[in-house]
Amino acid sequence: MSEIPKDSLKAVLLELECHFTWNLLKEDIDLLNVEDSIILQLEFLTTESRLTFSNLLAYMKYLKGQHEDALKCLEQAEEVIQREHSDKREVRSLVTWGNYAWMFYHMGELEKARKFVDKVRLACEKWSTSSKYKLELPEIDCEKGWAFLKFGGKYYHKAKAAFKKALEVEPDNPEFNIGYAITVYRLDDIDKEGPSKSFSLRPLRKAVTLNPNDTYVKALLALKLQDVNAGDEGEKYIEEILDQMPCHPHVLRDAAKFYRRKHCYGKAFKLLEKALQMTPNCAFLHHQMGLCYKAQMIRIKKMIRKRPEGQDKEKINQLIASAISHFKAAVEKDSMFTFAYLGLAQMYVEGNQNHNAEDIFQKALHLENIIDIHKHEVHYQYGRFQEFHCKSESTAIHHYVEALKFTDKSSLHTKLIGILEKLATKRLSLNAFDVQSLSALGFICKLEGKKRQAIEYYERAQEIEPENEEFLTALRELQLSI
Repeated sequence: MSEIPKDSLKAVLLELECHFTWNLLKEDIDLLNVEDSIILQLEFLTTESRLTFSNLLAYMKYLKGQHEDALKCLEQAEEVIQREHSDKREVRSLVTWGNYAWMFYHMGELEKARKFVDKVRLACEKWSTSSKYKLELPEIDCEKGWAFLKFGGKYYHKAKAAFKKALEVEPDNPEFNIGYAITVYRLDDIDKEGPSKSFSLRPLRKAVTLNPNDTYVKALLALKLQDVNAGDEGEKYIEEILDQMPCHPHVLRDAAKFYRRKHCYGKAFKLLEKALQMTPNCAFLHHQMGLCYKAQMIRIKKMIRKRPEGQDKEKINQLIASAISHFKAAVEKDSMFTFAYLGLAQMYVEGNQNHNAEDIFQKALHLENIIDIHKHEVHYQYGRFQEFHCKSESTAIHHYVEALKFTDKSSLHTKLIGILEKLATKRLSLNAFDVQSLSALGFICKLEGKKRQAIEYYERAQEIEPENEEFLTALRELQLSI
């Protein structure tokens, strides 16, 4: 065993490829929710991903301070390697050994840490790598991709890059294609510029071809087909996976989502209820239940087209209460579930509980480690709440502007510009010295590249508030860019 000095050990550990060096930050996730999700996947998914999820679960245990439990998860990872990857034992062990080394380092057991560092070094020497402690391997890129994927939207582009790198070496590897397809499917939702992007359709088809028995990726293909108006083809896949695995929570939840979007609420409810019996702590399932109740409520309101009375009113109130119950459960299970907060706030508004809606909106507004598109949506929805339910146009304008600062990739970006422009113009017609409206219109013109018009609005605003740093900065930037 090499004698790495204590002072040098940390530097060596930082060279290892493992979860401890991939910059996976616990503040970006709800630890308990992600841990539950990983445990569920270990219980229900096929053996192909067991090594990946055992390693990832070990890191989750470490983040919770449960070091002994983390070591047990790494032991399980070793058992999976021995049982399922004996032909590539050293290659598939590198991430696990790196995790072991870091765990023992944090536990103060430096000799044990050095032992696993040596295992990595010897493997690297055997494979004639240029680095003493790192190998460039598609299997490691794949494992890194799964880790990034599990840590949420802020990491999806990193996940995509990792899977893409692995595919450059083995373009037809079934697991690499699954990981890549799932990642780009999720990125479709985050980066969409229109009603629905379909970049993931081809990768999903390829992943299904290479993995005909993988029900999860088949369900995603069905949902994407539904997105691109090929619902009949998508439903064939849904029926197929329900026949294959009728009691798999992931199958049930995605099938329920498909039928909810098809407005088949009876089918959706049955599938969700069945899934919740197996996994009652799943935030996603509670959110889907809430969406089903919300959709039914909206449908009844559209049908009656008037103020609800009697049985209609009672039914609507029941649906609102049920939706609130499930959205509340979703945010309790996953404290960073942005759209569950928004669903809950919207249902409080429907139930004339504006005080509760305000509380939930404030919690959503203070979610720090969420992606920009979610911040965009929160500010937009809160702006609508302020404009139409609190009658505070000034607050609404502020949040519409904030929403536009976060992203230009939202499907409602153009619509929001129109909403903001209309509101600011109306207020300005009533008061030519409304500095907030002048600033908002300047901001819109700046976004749209109308620089001279933007300068005019900001100059008018700056005349009213000559010391306003925001106006001065905007004017400097615009004048320099002309």
